[in-house]
Amino acid sequence: MNRRNLVFSLTATAAAVASPLAFSQGQYPEQLIKWVVPYPAGGGTDNIARALAESMRAVLGQQIVIDNRPGAATNIGAELVARAKPDGYTIMSADNALMAFNEHLFKKLPISPEKDFSYIGAIGKFPLALVVHPSFPAQDFKAFLAYVKANPGKASYASVGNGSPHHLAMEMFKNRTGTFITHIPYRGAAPAMQDVMAGQVPVMFLDLASGLSIIKSGKVKALAIGSKARSPVLPDVPTLDELGVKNTEVFAFQGVLGPAGLPAPVVARLNQELNKALADSTVVKRFSEFGFEPVRGTPEEFKKLARSEAARWGQVIRASGVSLD
Repeated sequence: MNRRNLVFSLTATAAAVASPLAFSQGQYPEQLIKWVVPYPAGGGTDNIARALAESMRAVLGQQIVIDNRPGAATNIGAELVARAKPDGYTIMSADNALMAFNEHLFKKLPISPEKDFSYIGAIGKFPLALVVHPSFPAQDFKAFLAYVKANPGKASYASVGNGSPHHLAMEMFKNRTGTFITHIPYRGAAPAMQDVMAGQVPVMFLDLASGLSIIKSGKVKALAIGSKARSPVLPDVPTLDELGVKNTEVFAFQGVLGPAGLPAPVVARLNQELNKALADSTVVKRFSEFGFEPVRGTPEEFKKLARSEAARWGQVIRASGVSLD
């Protein structure tokens, strides 16, 4: 090797070594970050993303713009992010739909939740509560279970859409209890909750992020909650496990993804700032008001949670026969 080639080789090697170091020393981010939310503005997922973005932008030193891309069971937003340049300037909120449900609900999925994304970090989870309208003939869990067993198909329940956590939570419940309750899917939380509050569709598995206020107001009554332990915001509501419906933990979980191939230092920086934001007193207070449980951790822990949930819900979806194709 001549001197010129030797110098070139050494320079290239130094640049390759220095590149990740430059990222770790704060060169990233150098421009605006787009945070895709695959749901309409104003919903629980959107509000959570905006609270975190507000906290993170101060320490990252760059604007974080929320880009709402709803539709197709989150596949529209997910495909946009999966095809984005893996440079850390396009990230997204992801939940059960993308990370655990869709691969079992669609025969042909445009993206792979396991292969097409970089897992950045978990945001948290919030349990779903089984609620009924005050006019429903059963106002405690024991009476509810007896009623739906004695009247298969007579009671109907609302969900925010086919294949949503609310829908599949009830499918799991029906599977565990041997009951049949008629599904009435809606397009979003707001219209579903309106009809539940009106008593037109008197039953629902309702996420606390959307529904805690109407539970506390008495417009609907919570009979049970799908968490391992009672929620601190609804301490008098027993868990399904306490009530004898074992292995029926139902919660919505969220995290942050980017396109596959994000540089490790970018993932590390985003994970670090996400975890800081989740510990921010303002964010913690805001989340605690609707029973959202922050989950901090590493990208690896987040991906492990997502894939274990995908396996768990795959069994439920196959047993129920639910499909979105």
